[in-house]
Amino acid sequence: MKTKILSLVALFLTTFAINAQIDRSKMPEPGPDPVVKLGKPVKFTLDNGLKVIMVENHKLPRISANLTIDNKPYFEGEIAGVSGMMGSLLGRGTTNITKDEFNEKVDFYGANVSFFSSGAFASSLTKYFPEILGLMADGVKNSQFTQEEFDKEVNITLDGLKSNEKNVTSTARRVENVLTYGRNHPFGEFTSKESVGRITLKDVVNNYNTYYKPNNAYLVIEGDINPKEAKKLVTSLFADWQKGVIPAYTIPPTKNVATTEIDFINMDNAVQSEIAIINNVDLTLGDKDYYAALMASNILGGGGTARLFMNLREDKGYTYGSYSSLRQDRYAGSFRATASVRNMVTDSSVVELQKEINKMRYKKVSSEELANSKEEYIGGFVMDVQKPRTIANYALNIERYNLPEDFYENYIKNINAVTLDDVQNAAIKYFKGNKARIVITGKGIDVLKNLEKTDYVINYFDKEGNPTEKPAMTLPIPEGMTAANVVDNYVDAIGGKDKVMAVKSVMMISNATIQGTPLVMTMKSATPNKTSMVISVMGNAMQKIIFDGEKGYQEARGQKMDMKPEEIEEAKKTMAPFADMAYKNGTLDRIEPIDGENFYVIVTDKKEIFYNVKTGLKAKEVETAKMPDGTEVQVPTTFSDYKAVNGIMFPHSVVMKSGPMDLNFEVKEIKINEGVTDADFK
Repeated sequence: MKTKILSLVALFLTTFAINAQIDRSKMPEPGPDPVVKLGKPVKFTLDNGLKVIMVENHKLPRISANLTIDNKPYFEGEIAGVSGMMGSLLGRGTTNITKDEFNEKVDFYGANVSFFSSGAFASSLTKYFPEILGLMADGVKNSQFTQEEFDKEVNITLDGLKSNEKNVTSTARRVENVLTYGRNHPFGEFTSKESVGRITLKDVVNNYNTYYKPNNAYLVIEGDINPKEAKKLVTSLFADWQKGVIPAYTIPPTKNVATTEIDFINMDNAVQSEIAIINNVDLTLGDKDYYAALMASNILGGGGTARLFMNLREDKGYTYGSYSSLRQDRYAGSFRATASVRNMVTDSSVVELQKEINKMRYKKVSSEELANSKEEYIGGFVMDVQKPRTIANYALNIERYNLPEDFYENYIKNINAVTLDDVQNAAIKYFKGNKARIVITGKGIDVLKNLEKTDYVINYFDKEGNPTEKPAMTLPIPEGMTAANVVDNYVDAIGGKDKVMAVKSVMMISNATIQGTPLVMTMKSATPNKTSMVISVMGNAMQKIIFDGEKGYQEARGQKMDMKPEEIEEAKKTMAPFADMAYKNGTLDRIEPIDGENFYVIVTDKKEIFYNVKTGLKAKEVETAKMPDGTEVQVPTTFSDYKAVNGIMFPHSVVMKSGPMDLNFEVKEIKINEGVTDADFK
């Protein structure tokens, strides 16, 4: 025991002496860059043209196979979406096995097999790999396309398109591609309800027979393999896959605009603007200035420490994040700088984005920025090359892009060779701030007035990228129509004044889910102007807001805080149980068209309330709230699915937007004149 104690003391003294010699005021000298030696993959080609790449790794008893069909992009035209539908139907039963039997086998082996229009993927434990690769090969070569499965996929596709009809981000990406590449370009076309309606089962089968061929394909196998045995297995499974002649297709050229312009897509339901500054580039993996272009894009908008993020989020507080990307592609590359911003700062965000893009072009980045960017890329690269799948992907890139065999072994050296001049020259070449499309998808009535003050020409497009007219901002308010009239119409629409005035209390219980966690919101209100809201998680009250008509408090996580005088005054303006009665004192600001319907908009304090002109029902409230840092954000709440309770119409679907998330509350129970007592407001 004494010997052990003495050994520990000696170790402590030795460690102390070493640490005492270290001068911690100086930054440690960086060590030499690691030398990357990628293992040589085993390659061979079958007679049908299928190129096979195998990478050994025996750390885990697993093997994966990734099939890539490397066809040149082609234009699908009137049946846009046919290749995606074909990919979805692959593997749903073959000439040798039913769909259910196929899935049961995959599940039994604890494996993964998936198919898509440009290939397939399979992975499993080593001992099951021959069976799993056999299933993948069977799906690749012998898939059956039945009318039943086709009809199911059509319905799934149409449902997906319908759910995205009012999605601002989806609309933005769709139109951005149309404008960037052109409507007749493979990268610019998109799947629509009309194109899906024209696709037949025969079209799907024809697409498979024409384009799903081995002579333009690579099969990458990685993991715990014996190359000789794997070669025999691949040959036995894929040698009979019939090659074919892929139709020739000439991809239309892309071009940038002569002068920077704003291309605006109006979305009346947008609570923020999607901004993308885009230009086409000619950049391919392995180009001479590829590494300098990587550094330039990373410094501009590669992450949380890049210039765009630091400006638009950290400095200005316009957005949750702003980024840029430089897409290399053998056929049509692009540069993009993006941000999703509050409506009221859309024009300012455009100015800041353009400022940062042009600064990269006209002024060299700092030595520190370049050094940090190099370290980030080299660090990520060194971490990635430890992964066998990365090595396999690198081997595939060398084949697909016809790169030198030592391309990735020289990667670090080439990154380190980038100079400040190289970065600026790449920015000048690839960031066309003077010949870019500034594509903005947002709510015209909120943002166009200020955008029109900029120096850019504004062009208008619909949700499918077709040129259109400037959206109507407002409609004339009928003479004599007031906020009080609008609220009276609302009262009539929900059941009439007599029924509404007979309501003395309302209890409403709603359910929602946030990040997988179920919430229950219980709201109670009573005359005169008493309100209670309790949000519970797993049966525990997480938040309360109580107001008894004269005073109130908030309670969250056990912390109780009395309402401030200004909050009490604000609460007193609410006329519970029907808050809309207070809106009679607001101002009827405008009639706003939204998605083909017109809405009266009443403005009161920092809130806008939207009532459907035709039905009289309330559709939305948008409140301007001040964040802790002083910035103002718009918080929308939408109301739909009105149902009668005791003869009065209540919305049973309430969607509250909280930052980047939506809280979808479904009303489960409403009680009128019961279930509420004075104790609820204590």
